[in-house]
Amino acid sequence: MKILWVKAGGLLPPDMGGKIRSFQILKQLARRHEITLFTFYAQHPDDQHLRGNGIFSNIVPVPLPLPPRRSIGEYLRSARIMAAGRPVTIDKFLYPEVRRRYAELLGSSTFDVIVCDFLVPGSLMHWKTPPPTILFTHNVEAQVWERHYKVTSNPFMKTACWLESRALAGAERRYVELADHVLAVSENDRAFFLQYVDPSRVSVIPTGVDTEYFQPSSEAEQPDTMAFTGTMDWMPNEDGVAYFVDKIFPLIRREIPDAAFWAVGRRPPRRIQAMASGSVIVTGAVDDIRPYLGKAAVCVVPLRSGSGTRIKIFEAMAMGKPIISTTMGAEGLPVSHGENIILADDPADFAHQVVQLLRDPLRRAQLGRAARRLVEENYGWPSVAAHFDQIMHAVLKNAAPG
Repeated sequence: MKILWVKAGGLLPPDMGGKIRSFQILKQLARRHEITLFTFYAQHPDDQHLRGNGIFSNIVPVPLPLPPRRSIGEYLRSARIMAAGRPVTIDKFLYPEVRRRYAELLGSSTFDVIVCDFLVPGSLMHWKTPPPTILFTHNVEAQVWERHYKVTSNPFMKTACWLESRALAGAERRYVELADHVLAVSENDRAFFLQYVDPSRVSVIPTGVDTEYFQPSSEAEQPDTMAFTGTMDWMPNEDGVAYFVDKIFPLIRREIPDAAFWAVGRRPPRRIQAMASGSVIVTGAVDDIRPYLGKAAVCVVPLRSGSGTRIKIFEAMAMGKPIISTTMGAEGLPVSHGENIILADDPADFAHQVVQLLRDPLRRAQLGRAARRLVEENYGWPSVAAHFDQIMHAVLKNAAPG
């Protein structure tokens, strides 16, 4: 099968949740299919897309002169898009060069199926014309912004989140209705999309993890340590870290004065950097998160917003780590409270559960073994990609009469 995979924001390196999920699925699919990757993203030094990658038959990269993140230029451009009632998440990438290069690719090549990865490339798609197009949603985009609107206290951010959630809701519904098939990453997300389309047109692709790369560490844990991993300038992660440091960590330190928290991930904004202290370590970008996960006694996922599923939880599970998460942090994942994860939403309860685990190495080990067993037996990327492959064949078969 010849597959055209269209993704905004780049794919290489696979250093955040959505990229990791797409890359791992593509790596498996490329063993059986011919894949062309069309991707557009902010231009940056050491661009791996320009060097190519052995797993793809062809890469068509379109680096763009986007304003630097969190710069005056970015804020002004975003304000103009919002004032027009358009979603910034989508329109910030829509340079004429992207449309021109995409049209050239379709004019010079033929494909059996097109995968629109995330909502962002939706305006490029030739919906309802051959070949069939699959919309691969990694979350409910409008829901991400709506939830952040509810938890942020900054009035400017609150307004921006409300406007973006409304603009995205319309685009999301339109593209879900137009797609030949929609892939969701959880039953929760599938239920949301069923507002718009028939159940036969929405399937669930479970979250996976590389259980060979992420394995229990032989290195000893550091007592009374907690780790959170994730891209720090993604709104739900930034809010989660700030919420933990402000509301939960002080309660833990009352019981365990030597407790330490590591916020591990790239691009921490100034707000998060300012929280660094002797007991709060903000690492910034790291080459490998596994040493931090391996040394941490407990992994915490104190998210209050977001959507989809959190690959960070499966990565920690694959390393046999005990995890404490909010219900929203573990949303959509096949986990069981008290068996392979601990769920807590109130700050006092979250802190209490962390303290209990830090003081109980046998319970930590028990939770970690159960967590590893869950992902090892059921959620390796080969089985996830095989399910993806079956859905593509079914979509292609259904489209054949047309």
